Amino acid sequence: MHLWQYPVSIFVGLLYDIVVALFVAMPFILYIWLQNDFIYRKKVIPIVIAIFIVVIGLLLFSNIVPKEFNELFFKLFTGYVILRFIIYLIMAFVSQKNKYIIRLVLMYLMLLIAFIAIVFNAVSEWFFWEEFSTRFNFIAVDYLIYTNEVIGNIKESYPINLIVICIVILAGTILFLVRKQLFTWVHICESILTRSWKALSLLTVTAVLYFAVHEKWHHYSKNEYANELAGNGIYQFAVAFMNNDLDFYKFYKTIPDEEAFKIVRSQLADSNSTFTSNDIFSIERNIVSKQEEKKLNVVLISVESLSGDFMKHFGNNQNITPYLDSLADKSMFFTNLYASGTRTVRGLEALTLSLPPLPGQSIIKRPDNAKMFTIGSVFKRKGYITQYIYGGYSYFDNMQAFFSGNGYEVIDRGAIKPADIHYQNIWGVADEDEFTLAINTLDKNYAQQKPFFTHIMTVSNHRPFTYPDGRIDIPSSSQSREGAVKYTDYCINKFLKESALKPWFANTVFIIVSDHCAGSAGSVQLPVTGYHIPMLIFSPAHIQSQIIPNLTAQIDIAPTVLGLLNFNYTSKFFGQDVFSSNQNNRRAYISTYQGLGFLKNDQLIIQSPVRKINQFVPNFKTGAATITALNDTLSKLAISFYQTAAWLIKNKKYTE
Repeated sequence: MHLWQYPVSIFVGLLYDIVVALFVAMPFILYIWLQNDFIYRKKVIPIVIAIFIVVIGLLLFSNIVPKEFNELFFKLFTGYVILRFIIYLIMAFVSQKNKYIIRLVLMYLMLLIAFIAIVFNAVSEWFFWEEFSTRFNFIAVDYLIYTNEVIGNIKESYPINLIVICIVILAGTILFLVRKQLFTWVHICESILTRSWKALSLLTVTAVLYFAVHEKWHHYSKNEYANELAGNGIYQFAVAFMNNDLDFYKFYKTIPDEEAFKIVRSQLADSNSTFTSNDIFSIERNIVSKQEEKKLNVVLISVESLSGDFMKHFGNNQNITPYLDSLADKSMFFTNLYASGTRTVRGLEALTLSLPPLPGQSIIKRPDNAKMFTIGSVFKRKGYITQYIYGGYSYFDNMQAFFSGNGYEVIDRGAIKPADIHYQNIWGVADEDEFTLAINTLDKNYAQQKPFFTHIMTVSNHRPFTYPDGRIDIPSSSQSREGAVKYTDYCINKFLKESALKPWFANTVFIIVSDHCAGSAGSVQLPVTGYHIPMLIFSPAHIQSQIIPNLTAQIDIAPTVLGLLNFNYTSKFFGQDVFSSNQNNRRAYISTYQGLGFLKNDQLIIQSPVRKINQFVPNFKTGAATITALNDTLSKLAISFYQTAAWLIKNKKYTE
């Protein structure tokens, strides 16, 4: 670092520190501001008690706060409300002197917890910096997602008990040093007017600084250490949580961009495509079919958590997918297909954008994700009606914003009349009700005499695994994964049987594919068995039944479907048509939020922070993997695909 960078880093960092300090202080500002004795008057006490009872009753016996979304948060929130009720009851019936004592104790406890959290954050950031040479980023957010693994790793890596004891002692010491000021705060009897202008002034300053201070300010130099020193860990953690991304160039091994694009362009070249320009930083190419285009309807059903090993075709003996197993024999059945990730938004990203899974959160949940190049945009240019149907409320996981922002008509459970719903849980209506909605929608499409591309996302195969009784031989009360899988299988069967009676059926291609597996845990970072998913393409009049054993990535589905329709179009897809691409170029992508896997020729390359890259020989039956010597050509290939995808997204070049 240069000498001038030290004061700049301190000044910029101080601004972030002030913003964070004000936000941390906000609960205490509100506590002191709203503190009053009015609610303890005899006439008011019964009203307050009644309000508490109603609120607690709603929390415990209704679904106003849906616990399925975050059960831990629900328990903590409910517990906090009950605790506040107990404290209120105690304070309502004690003397004024004892009220002061209770308030003082509560203030001590609140500040002790706050001091412990602040010191814990400082210590955590120290170790985080030691490992990654940066303040908190999406890796820290990721740690919250994989809590069990992270806690286990921390216990094995650090003397956690000693660290926690030291943190508590230090926080207690700070509290002891400010005890007199706390005593003064509790006993000062300022008027509500005085407290109000002080509190509102601080809240106004907080709001002004929130909008005035920008995250980019700490990127003031080319020296990354200086930039990171100018930041604030808590502030950057919040920014990472909101932006959902992890800078590939900063945390992963790279090669020159020109070399990366050159490698990717050579891999994407095939017999049906030509690049639209000589621009090395472009993968745009014209796809030209030698056969006449087929303006067939396309219904893409992405099934929640349908692991390959649920099917009898892959060795399952529980008979939980009887219809899909029978349909596989009448379809184009892909037996060597791998999902991009472990979440629905990753599957939707792969199916829609045909883009390798970038580190951090899926593009579906990131800001500025409208007007991108999607399979929907290709169909729309061909004159198709383009739709996304979801059995839940589509605001979840940002689906509404993403799909509507990319030209899809979004249809969700809000389009279903309450009287037409047979069953629903927190995730949405039962799959059979969603498919009924889909049938009605497809009928309306047909009436418009326009071809349609309709993407349906199922919801029933998800915890709590409940569904209407009387459909299958596994009762809903079992709340078992097997029951949910079999129910979804039943619903797909019912949907296709009803579709077969429709005038649009003969000219429709049905694609049934999983969004991701039911689980991806294993003894290694990226167990291949945790990403193996099935796909069936069914259209009796147009698709010949056959088994496709070729290695296929989830991002290959879009160009493969368009290839089956003989579409001529301009493509930016990273995926390839499995029937036109060079079989020597077959590869797949599997990932977590940090680990980026590249599967090719029975070898697995895994990239991870900070700039780590390893090669493994995976076991496709057990999911285990053995580390092996790194092949330079294969590792460069893996780096190139992820790096070019990151470059295009970062530079907003993956647009419609």
